[in-house]
Amino acid sequence: MDDKQAKSILEAILFIAGEPISLDSLINILEIDKGEVERLARELINEYTINNNGLLVAEVAGGFQMVTNPACAPWVKKLLSTAVPTKLSQPSLETLAIIAYKQPIIKAEIEAIRGVNSDGVVKTLLDRRLVKILGRKEVPGRPLMYGTTKEFLQYFGLKDLSEMPTLKEFQEVDIPEAPEIIPEETKPGEPVNDEPKAIEVETQDEQERPAE
Repeated sequence: MDDKQAKSILEAILFIAGEPISLDSLINILEIDKGEVERLARELINEYTINNNGLLVAEVAGGFQMVTNPACAPWVKKLLSTAVPTKLSQPSLETLAIIAYKQPIIKAEIEAIRGVNSDGVVKTLLDRRLVKILGRKEVPGRPLMYGTTKEFLQYFGLKDLSEMPTLKEFQEVDIPEAPEIIPEETKPGEPVNDEPKAIEVETQDEQERPAE
């Protein structure tokens, strides 16, 4: 197929998917090599950006996705205001921030930072597939460890964890009750010193793990 046809197919796939599509998936669907798929995707990104359309193509969560233009946000928000609310609560956002910056982390450590029981919010984040079980910490009781998911990246429009703000930048934003999670010099997604490696979750815990 020629470039025009391949690009049209790629555009249709991204439009109908509604979520980031990985490069490998696009290669399998289009049946062309990796370099060509990357070139076509980036051409689409440039074309939509230059034309300043209501929709854009963006690189999100390790894949490509069709998204709305931020310039249209006020009108999109009007539409969404009539739909079922999907925003996270303040406790959920606080817990999610702790997990994102301290992962892998166990629930007891989350509760030590928040100062309250976090069973409910952790379950909510698991149900929303924003966090997942990474394994067990090799300490007495072998508690479950939590980390963020691709859906987390998608929810916040991030390509990967390196695009998260540093804690210093995060704290400069006027967000009430922003928890002091990690030292300012620590980068997002950077392993915490002396944190034990995750080990595989046993079969009995598979039901607790949200679907990938």
